[in-house]
This record gives sequence, C-alpha cells and structure tokens, in this order.
Amino acid sequence: GTVTDRGWASDRLIRAAQSGDLESITAVVHGAHPHVRRFAAHLCASAEDAEDAAQEALIVLYRKIGTLRASAALASWMFRIVRNECLRRARRLVDSSDAPDAGPVDSAEDEVLRRLEAERVAAAIRALPDVQRRVLIMRDVLGYPGRTVAGALGLSTAAMKSQLHRARTALRTDLRGTPGVPPSA
Repeated sequence: GTVTDRGWASDRLIRAAQSGDLESITAVVHGAHPHVRRFAAHLCASAEDAEDAAQEALIVLYRKIGTLRASAALASWMFRIVRNECLRRARRLVDSSDAPDAGPVDSAEDEVLRRLEAERVAAAIRALPDVQRRVLIMRDVLGYPGRTVAGALGLSTAAMKSQLHRARTALRTDLRGTPGVPPSA
C-alpha cells in the first residue's frame, strides 16, 4: 500500500517509533525540531523561552512517543506540549509577584484568558531593555542562580540585582497598567 508521507512524519516512521525503534524515534524527534521551534517562537515570551520549550517538547516526545495512539495526533500533541511549556514559563513570572491562582482552570474562556495573559507577559518582557530582559529571563524564568546570571552577562552581582529589580518593577507596572515611579537612572 502507499504510505501517506508527511515528510518528517510519515505514518510508517511514526509507527516504527511508537513500537520503540530507536532509529525511527530519533528521526521523528530530529524531523520535528524545526516545526516545534517555529511554533515555540510564536508562543513564547522570548527566544530563550522558545528554545527551552522546544527542547522540553522534544524530550517529552522522545520519552513518550510509545504511548501516543495515532500517528495523526503527533503534531497537535507536540504543539500542546510547547504551548504548555511556554505558558508555564510565562506564568512563573506572573505568579512570583501575585497570589497563587485558585484551583484548576479548564474552560475555554479560562484558556483564552490564560493565553492573553501569557501574551501580555510576553509583550511586557519584550519591551524591557536588553540587559534587563536577559537578567529577568535567566534569573526568574530559567531559574539560574544570581552569580551565574551575573557572570554570564558580565555584570557585578550588585549590578545584576539592580537590573533584576528594575526589570521586575517594570514588568509589574506594565502588567497592572498603573503608572509606576519614574525610574532613577
């Protein structure tokens, strides 16, 4: 019979991967990478987030492809993982400054609100000056220790803390839509 070939994700390849064939799994993960990255780039707050979310999705794919039922579900499954990763990373920024949200939220409206919120966070992060954005992402999103962040960005620890404080303040102000205290240079 003819194999319906979707390029990287041919049914035959995915079926082989599902049955645990390591070479096929690797091929699927490798093939999925550009698609996953493109999707992550649209959804995530920053290039760093997108890269991490894409990696995370590929790791999940690698580990769990055997549990995937239908090969047709692969793309939507991957996208869901990426979206959740991006949202999780964006939400971590918001949650660190706000009360934890109450209970699980699953309705379509909640999903839309969550996505809007993630997009607002993403826009607010993108609006930060370069150094502040990097500090915030490395420290708050990726969770690197302060020393590591300062070293990676060539800042003193004090300068890193000052940039992080400014970034967090700017982000909160931006998200609340309240005029903040004018930044002291």
